[in-house]
Amino acid sequence: MKLVEPPSCSSPSTIVFVGRNRRGQWVAQEQNGLYGGLFVSRAQAVKYARFENGQHPGTIIELPREIELDMGKRPHTIVSQRAA
Repeated sequence: MKLVEPPSCSSPSTIVFVGRNRRGQWVAQEQNGLYGGLFVSRAQAVKYARFENGQHPGTIIELPREIELDMGKRPHTIVSQRAA
């Protein structure tokens, strides 16, 4: 029996960037750094991005510039303000 990990994204509007790094490897990275990876081909990077974002190809953006995988990013924190 093959176990499959569920997608990491929680929203279908999650944007995933796909492009090459300076070494020529393909990178797929969620806009806030929640998930990402390095791949040997564009097809594998896009396949991963589609799986992780819930099969929404319209939210995958291929970048013409270099992109480096950065898993140290922190998701944006929503700060609630209370009225005084």
